[in-house]
Amino acid sequence: MTVQIHPLAIVDSSVQIGEGCTIGPFAVIGAGVEIGDHCRIGANTVIEGPCRLGAHNQIFQFASVGTAPQDLGYAGEPTTLEIGSHNTIREFVTINRGTVKGGGTTRIGHHNLLMAYCHVAHDCSIGDQVVMANAATLAGHVSVEDHAILGGLSAVHQYARVGAHAILGGGTMAPLDIPPFMMAAGNHASLHGINVRGLARRGIPRETILQIKRAYRLLFRSGLRLEDAMDEVSQRGLNAPEVAYLLDFIRNSRRGITRP
Repeated sequence: MTVQIHPLAIVDSSVQIGEGCTIGPFAVIGAGVEIGDHCRIGANTVIEGPCRLGAHNQIFQFASVGTAPQDLGYAGEPTTLEIGSHNTIREFVTINRGTVKGGGTTRIGHHNLLMAYCHVAHDCSIGDQVVMANAATLAGHVSVEDHAILGGLSAVHQYARVGAHAILGGGTMAPLDIPPFMMAAGNHASLHGINVRGLARRGIPRETILQIKRAYRLLFRSGLRLEDAMDEVSQRGLNAPEVAYLLDFIRNSRRGITRP
C-alpha cells in the first residue's frame, strides 16, 4: 500500500513513514520523526522530532505534536516523544517532548482518545485506553494510568498521578493524586465514591467491586488514620489484586491522596 503525501505538505527528508499513511495539506513534519503504518496526519498538523508514532494513529488538523517542552530549564536537549498505536488526537491538541531532568521522554500508550484542545506537558506518561475530554490539561511529570477518564476542562497538577479506572468530572482541579477506581470532582478535587459503572462496563467482577467498596469505606469513611485504615483493609481479608493495587498506589504517593 502506498503512502499519500499531499503536495502542499512539508516533510523532512529524514522522516520515516510506514505503509498506508496519508499526510494532509500544509502539514509540517520535521527531522527525527518516525510514523508507523496506516497513520493519518491531518491538514496543518505540526509534528517535530525526535518523535515516534506507532501504527493506526489519527492526528486531526491543527494538532501540535512533539514540540519542545514549555519549561524554562529546557536548553534544546534532544528529548523525545513516544506514542503507541491506535490513538486518536483531535484538533488543537498539544503534546510536548520530555526534559532531561524528567527522564527525557513523554509517553502515550495505545487506544487513547485526546479530544480537542487537550494539553500533555513534558515528561507525562499516559497508559492505555485513556480518554481526555475537551481541554483537559496535564502539567509536567503527570502520570495517567489505564482506563482513566478526565472530564472537559479538568487539570492535573505537576507530578500528580491519576490511577487506573479513575474518572474526573468536568472542570476538576486535581492538585493531589487521584486513587484508582475513584470518582473525583471539584476545585480542589474531592472523592465522590467508586466508579462502579465504569468498572462494571470493563468486566470487573461484582465481588471485586464489592471489595473495592469495602476498602473505600475503611480508608476514607471509617475515621481511622489512613495508615491504620490500610492495615485494617489487609486484616479484613480484602485480598483482590485490585485492592492490593489501591493500597500500593496510596503507599507510593508523593503528592498526597485526594480524599472525600
